Amino acid sequence: MNISNLIGATGMSVGALILVIIGVAILLLLISNVKMVHQGTTVVVERLGKYHKTLETGLHLLVPIFDRAVRTISIKEQVVDFMPQPVITKDNVTMQIDSVVFFQVVDPKLFSYGIENPMRAIENLTATTLRNIIGELELDQTLTSRETVNERMRITIDDATNPWGIKVNRVELKSIEPPVAIKESMEKQMRAERERREAILRAEGEKKSNILVAEGEKEAAILRAEATKISLLTEAEGQAQAIKKIIDAKPNAEYLTLQGYEALKVLADGQATKIIVPNDLANVAGIFTALSETLDKKHKKA
Repeated sequence: MNISNLIGATGMSVGALILVIIGVAILLLLISNVKMVHQGTTVVVERLGKYHKTLETGLHLLVPIFDRAVRTISIKEQVVDFMPQPVITKDNVTMQIDSVVFFQVVDPKLFSYGIENPMRAIENLTATTLRNIIGELELDQTLTSRETVNERMRITIDDATNPWGIKVNRVELKSIEPPVAIKESMEKQMRAERERREAILRAEGEKKSNILVAEGEKEAAILRAEATKISLLTEAEGQAQAIKKIIDAKPNAEYLTLQGYEALKVLADGQATKIIVPNDLANVAGIFTALSETLDKKHKKA
């Protein structure tokens, strides 16, 4: 079907058909210039080849032919994990360090027109900054000052990326790999340090154990001495009371003499090597006679 047949079938003039076609083309052009910007992104718009504005989240209508959306940029925080970089410490130790950069685009215009390849620029800037900082530190400082290195790198990279519309929030050293020989030496040093600490702890434990044993023996000796003291005092008090009772009873000479011979009997019980005999041994018979009479009297009374 040609245009003449179409015009005849619809009953439209040529001018009306042209207007319809133009209207449809304009409508399609307008629809094609409707721009939807999603959450977390922005769109850079150029007008006649020059930066015009940045579209935020929502629905926007561009001017046909004149406006053009040239770039969609994410404004969410992003993370870039760069390949391990060879660096040399102040004491000439070469190691591989893997770094991670967390950044966010804060100015889409600067990000679009400030530098040609922002990611490549951040990677090179991170590598050079890392080499400069590590070159000022020795191996031990590099391994123990990771937080300091992270903060210095963040400040340096953030200052350098400000003209590019980038905000560096955090820089982390993901891994530090020293040479194999250095790693083996460090492992030996750590093993020796652990053994030294173990020996110190063992010695301290033995010291405390010996102190506790000595204190226990000391307390036991004190308790034994106290017990001996109490026993001797009790025995002495008992003897004193016995002597006092004997004195209060006013014993006669025969009793005293008998007690003396009892003591002599104990001395002569095979334990002593020398026996002292009293001078009045001749009176023993009389004493025994008196004692016999006394015992007979008690027997008769009974």
